[in-house]
Amino acid sequence: MLERDACEQERAVIVATGGIVNEDEAFILLLAHCYTIWIKAQPEEHMARVLAQGDFRPMAGNAEAMDDLKRILAAREAMYRKADVVIDTSGETRRKASRSCETPSWPEHSSIEPLESAMESAAANVNAPISPKVDYQTHPDRYKHYRLSYGGCVATLSIDVAEDGGIRPGYKLKLNSYDLGVDIELHDALQRIRFEHPEVRTVVLTSAKERVFCSGANIFMLGQSSHAWKVNFCKFTNETRNGIEDSSRHSGVKFIAACNGTTAGGGYEIALACDEIVLIDDSSSAVSLPEVPLLGVLPGNGGLTRLTENRNGRRDLADIFCTTTEGVRGQRAKEWRLVDEVVKPSEFAAYIERRAHELADQSDRPKDANGVTLTPLARTIDEAGYHYEFVDVRIDRDARRATLTVKAPTRAQPEDLAAIQDLGAHWWPLQMGRELDDAILMLRTNELDAGTWILRTTGAIDRVLTVDGTLSKLAGHWLVRETIGLLRRTLARLDVSSRTMIALVETGSCFAGTLLELAWAADRTYMLDLPDEPGAAPRIALSEMNFGAYPRVDGQSRIESRFYQEASPIANARAAIGRRLSANDASELGLITAALDDLDWNDQIRIVLEERASMSPDALTGMEANLRFGGRETMETRIFGRLSAWQNWIFVRPNAAGETGALKVFGTGHKARFDWKRV
Repeated sequence: MLERDACEQERAVIVATGGIVNEDEAFILLLAHCYTIWIKAQPEEHMARVLAQGDFRPMAGNAEAMDDLKRILAAREAMYRKADVVIDTSGETRRKASRSCETPSWPEHSSIEPLESAMESAAANVNAPISPKVDYQTHPDRYKHYRLSYGGCVATLSIDVAEDGGIRPGYKLKLNSYDLGVDIELHDALQRIRFEHPEVRTVVLTSAKERVFCSGANIFMLGQSSHAWKVNFCKFTNETRNGIEDSSRHSGVKFIAACNGTTAGGGYEIALACDEIVLIDDSSSAVSLPEVPLLGVLPGNGGLTRLTENRNGRRDLADIFCTTTEGVRGQRAKEWRLVDEVVKPSEFAAYIERRAHELADQSDRPKDANGVTLTPLARTIDEAGYHYEFVDVRIDRDARRATLTVKAPTRAQPEDLAAIQDLGAHWWPLQMGRELDDAILMLRTNELDAGTWILRTTGAIDRVLTVDGTLSKLAGHWLVRETIGLLRRTLARLDVSSRTMIALVETGSCFAGTLLELAWAADRTYMLDLPDEPGAAPRIALSEMNFGAYPRVDGQSRIESRFYQEASPIANARAAIGRRLSANDASELGLITAALDDLDWNDQIRIVLEERASMSPDALTGMEANLRFGGRETMETRIFGRLSAWQNWIFVRPNAAGETGALKVFGTGHKARFDWKRV
């Protein structure tokens, strides 16, 4: 009945008793679909009004009824305050209270204004100017949405989203819903756990709010966002969840989702990325993926894929689960393999603590090592681009392209652990990796028109190869392992970025070992040949790090993917370790796209770039994604490929994003109007 009135009726006035806040799904439904008003009164007046209506049940046989009422109202107040408007009717007659309801007082306004005027103000706020650039750098001191605490081998990451802390104006982050800003904090927190706290072996992800774990991506944010914003948002959140799984797989950090309240949509998708999901068995908390019936879109953070591949959920039960809004709770959630365990509230905290330590005992992370502080990146932003010590980004907006140049170490790098730890975050592979990661994210979000990325390197090949030797030799040490992990995840961002990437190997280039991965992440690699000056011609060089240290999201090294795991060309490439390869050598081994001599270089590169800039960006994105991930599939490639393709298509279809689409009318009180043709 409530779902029908809230979701399907174009106009309805719903009068709910205060006890509705104890019904999580019903209360979430009201907050999501209705303009909500809390009509507040002091406990004494509350009781008097009940008695004036002739209802003497509250006082019957209960001398402490008033104390009970005060306790109930105090316990519920935090939930009541989630309403859009609070009207305090204490001390008012029924007539005055009615007038207050006609002209509610908005907390953020200094004067009382009619509802229509307030709604117009809110609508205008949606179109308010926004910050021109999203910044991915943050620090726990600046977190608005997460609390991070440490207790020996266990870190607790508590979701406590600030309703008014959205990265853009125009929506409130109710019920621990999230936007890009919330996930930027999650990404930062995970990095700090990896590097600053090597003693941490288990991370408990839970909620600091009562009866709600996380309600997923904020729907009002999605409804007002451009298609590009939605896609970039989903891509980054997917990468962050993949990063959780990456740390579990490679770093010995295990994750428990301690779902101490309703876990819906993207909130359940965060839980799905954890090693174990524990749901509180309080008769109301449920897990759900309500996007299809509620919003007309798909779960955008890998929920469908992880549901079947990670949890091995039966397809028919998954179909029921994904087409109901109320979700599944209690023992049934465990029986359907939606969670690993359900635990009564009185035992919940103790169970989580015990299980966290059991998982920690399985890890090889050090117990007493000193961490490395991730100091802020030294970065300059100007009209020309983004500039760091080892990464430089130059943007040609007229040509719609960006040039990323990665620099080799400018001085010799340490080869022993003590000296590496002394350098800390300034150790070249760690600093360069952080800078490149930030540059990729800044470009993807803030420079949408720069559809072609030119990848360049510069510096001394020998210094990069020396670093690679150190990485390979000390790979078992926690700091070196985490640095390799950072580089692995950063290179994987390139693989899934919807940009044409062209690598140029020129005089002074340093495509060697780890930096050679950039060339193989590119869609094409051109290398300059100088037949008349062979001594001045560029060279490339391979290292052992090219043969498995940096697997892509499909689980293959880039050289394996390049040759479709054919043994002979891979063996030929490995045999070239130790050589400095000329353009012709590299071409014969199949390591580059083409070798161009100096007479043709400028014209050929110009033609390549101009041709690319003339083509449909949508078609290029689809083509590049298909060609980059041929052959082997993994859960991650299906999330970025199959799921993302469907989600992107659904995002622009009128059934979701049209004026009467489900995503657009969500929360307005209007019913979505679908085009019923199946295509």
